[in-house]
Amino acid sequence: MRERLLPIFQETYRELRPRTPIPDLAVEFFAYANINNTIRLREGKLWVRLSDLLEGAPEPVLRALAHILLAKMYRKPIERAHSARYRRYLSSHDLVTKAHLVRQVRGRKRIASAQGHAYNLESIFDQLNARFFHGLLARPQMTWSRDHARHRLGHYDPAHNAIVVSRVFDHPRVPSYAVEYIVYHEMLHLKHPVKLRGSRRCVHSTEFQAEEMLFPRLEEARRFLKEKLLALSF
Repeated sequence: MRERLLPIFQETYRELRPRTPIPDLAVEFFAYANINNTIRLREGKLWVRLSDLLEGAPEPVLRALAHILLAKMYRKPIERAHSARYRRYLSSHDLVTKAHLVRQVRGRKRIASAQGHAYNLESIFDQLNARFFHGLLARPQMTWSRDHARHRLGHYDPAHNAIVVSRVFDHPRVPSYAVEYIVYHEMLHLKHPVKLRGSRRCVHSTEFQAEEMLFPRLEEARRFLKEKLLALSF
């Protein structure tokens, strides 16, 4: 399989840039913790690393990926057929299962603590669970992030069964309903896992969105997160 990678990328490069000489290429599979693929241009040489989870991928899928990576590198339009073929392969049940297991083995989730300076995430989860879910959701690991991330408010990690909330919200100046909304949103991800519709991932299903609307101070919380978060300086 490794021997097939270089000609695939060379041929794809020629298709995208027919008038430009093909640069030196180094293409290899790499043991990432997830399905990551990278391409770098250093001193005139292209370095490509593909997730080793793709070693068994059919040649059309690898060609689609080569097209996507090289098109992004040289700011060319990505053909829809290539994009759809690659997404469809990523969404296959076998690959999703394999990626989930590999992430559990290779990925290291840094769990800090649910107890913060102003809020305890486990207490918030338990209160929301009793109030909105009849106490039926099993509590995952709850933790504040290690840094004060502002670009990612919170996320649910199914591979490690953990809800992480940005530590920027662990402050008395942040209203409780804003923290509760973030946790509630991630609890909905716990209840409504990502669904596959054809080759597309449906992250926020109709059921998810309907339940999110049940949060009493939804608009107020969203407004705070949108308008006031960037102004916070703790």
